[in-house]
Amino acid sequence: MSKDVYPKLQSQLKTRLASELPGITAQARMAPPERFPKDKKDPYQTNASTRVGCVLILLYPDEKQRVHFPLIVRPKYEGVHSGQVAFPGGKQDPEDEDFIATALRETLEEIGVEVSRAQVLGRLSKLYIPPSNFLVYPIVAAIPHEPSFVPSPREVDQMLLVDLLSMLGDAKREIKEVMWQGTKVQLPYYNIEGNTVWGATAMILGEFMTIIEELELSPMLD
Repeated sequence: MSKDVYPKLQSQLKTRLASELPGITAQARMAPPERFPKDKKDPYQTNASTRVGCVLILLYPDEKQRVHFPLIVRPKYEGVHSGQVAFPGGKQDPEDEDFIATALRETLEEIGVEVSRAQVLGRLSKLYIPPSNFLVYPIVAAIPHEPSFVPSPREVDQMLLVDLLSMLGDAKREIKEVMWQGTKVQLPYYNIEGNTVWGATAMILGEFMTIIEELELSPMLD
């Protein structure tokens, strides 16, 4: 990939994120069955105790100008997201100025990468996570070079550095049969380096890749 492609990708992505997003239509492609019931007026089903969280999709080029983004594997703990694959991010603190501030702060705390507000390209559609009662806002940013990651041992068990183009189409999308609410169902997930990426992270990634696939990617594929 030539050096001029990454800036073009950032420019196109920033413009696209400023317009109407695919939202639930794209999220649903990677959602568990009945995640968005048609009879529900509010697909996010939030309540008075719902907390706000923010995550960051952080793009960067490696030494060969291949675009990547980091995912983290959570440590094992007593909680609903134990051991799961996620984007860097977490709960909004009272002192956070906005969603962007939360995503950038959490990214610095979890993987040791400082990202400026000027490097933010926009955000994806919000997504409600019932098991933890979080309403999550995904932020998208791009930095000019591969960072030196310093993962927090308390927050991160492992890091996955994902090649953006490797996610195009159905390259990493798989289906497995699981028990869901007492019934066997076909659950979509991404298989990334042998890790099962499903649930909220997969739905967010599903919308992001839907947007990426809308862009003019032919120069990146040369």
